[in-house]
Amino acid sequence: MNTSAYYAAVATLVATLATGGGATAADSRSTTADQKSISITIYNDNLGLVKDVRAVTLATGAQNLWFEGVAAQIDPTSVHIVSLDAPSALSVLEQNFEYDLISPSRLMEKYLGQTVELFKEREDGSTETVRAKLIGNQEGWVYEMEDGRIAINPSGRIILPSLPEGLISRPSLVWLLDSKRPRQTVEASYLTGGIGWKADYVLVLSSDDKNIDLTGWVTIENHSGATYENAGLKLVAGDVNRVRPEFKTGTDMHVRGGRAEELSMAQFAEESFFEYHLYTLERKATIKDNQTKQITLLSAENVGVKKSFVVEPQGGYWYARNEILEKPKVGVYLALDNTKKNGMGMPLPKGVVRVYKKDSKDALQFTGEDRIDHTPENETVRVKMGDAFDVVAERKQTSFEVLSSGHLYRSSYQIDVRNHKDEAITVALVENLNGDWSITQASHEYEKETATRVRFAVPVAAKGSARVTFTVEVRS
Repeated sequence: MNTSAYYAAVATLVATLATGGGATAADSRSTTADQKSISITIYNDNLGLVKDVRAVTLATGAQNLWFEGVAAQIDPTSVHIVSLDAPSALSVLEQNFEYDLISPSRLMEKYLGQTVELFKEREDGSTETVRAKLIGNQEGWVYEMEDGRIAINPSGRIILPSLPEGLISRPSLVWLLDSKRPRQTVEASYLTGGIGWKADYVLVLSSDDKNIDLTGWVTIENHSGATYENAGLKLVAGDVNRVRPEFKTGTDMHVRGGRAEELSMAQFAEESFFEYHLYTLERKATIKDNQTKQITLLSAENVGVKKSFVVEPQGGYWYARNEILEKPKVGVYLALDNTKKNGMGMPLPKGVVRVYKKDSKDALQFTGEDRIDHTPENETVRVKMGDAFDVVAERKQTSFEVLSSGHLYRSSYQIDVRNHKDEAITVALVENLNGDWSITQASHEYEKETATRVRFAVPVAAKGSARVTFTVEVRS
């Protein structure tokens, strides 16, 4: 084969690929060029609901409609098509999802055991064509030459005589339809995996740690195998129950805005939807395949926050003697009320909160991050920032007794807190008790939060210290 013949063969193959390789001349075909609109609703857990509206040309009677440009990770069992013009004029007899896509590996698999041509170009510019049978495709290509010799991954290009039946250039839905009208506007809807969204929040803390400026971001990850051009976008926040498959099918810097008394929602409209919350983008957006897109969800300024210090040991030796001097960390938390009075008052989707603060040079520094769950309006968001550097706690058992023939135990504890900061603080000392317990002596008042949890609120002066003692009796 000479060079011109080679390129003619390639052109023929490309032309075959361009037609999709799967449809016949009698079939109807719809591409994304026929789209009148497309919308997608994205859920938190890697799921999207696509609604694709197209104007299609059909023959009357029974025929196949090839609907190209759908997501590669489509759930075929969720597909639905309906005529928007005349629902009674379109009947679905059968539907299929075709995803046997053209690729070098699939082409070679189809030609396993058949004769192909190896096209080589010599250094002097001449060409050579050799016929060989493809006999192996594991970890490379193995050929049986015409003289019986075996070639492994020979150099040169491979020429295939034609496109094998069944391969297509892009994922397609194929319906066997019975149409009573030559033109129809249809809506195809389906669920697809490979696309999801999450919320991220940026908080900028004021110099006195009493207020924050907040920006919420929506981050969309699209690996569904389709691009959604100029699409209507909705996001569902909430924990939607889904049936887990029994088997696999084989496809598998901050922006400020708003005011303290008003939460800015310029881009998204929020509404309650069943037992979830729905966020609708009030403009069109293009979400490309294999793209990460970020869109501002909300912003607010001068939102009030409260900083707290918490000491919570992992456990107590209520039934045994303990001679270890414990040094539990002093956790630092921020709490903000999600209320309109506090400049918030919007259901917050779950996500990661990252907190920043300006240093003495007016440069923004990262101070901590935490993950929050879905938070309704009028609830409190609590973010753990990290552990305090200048506040130290020490905890030790000062006495232990076994009472009542081994069924009743008495323990005394001493907790010292030292504050090396230039400001007075209040430290919450949390004790997790078990069994049938009672505190018989305590140096400070405490709050019984649950059946097994008490909290001491201990003021500590600047550059000062405080000591808490208590005795607890526990019955096993």
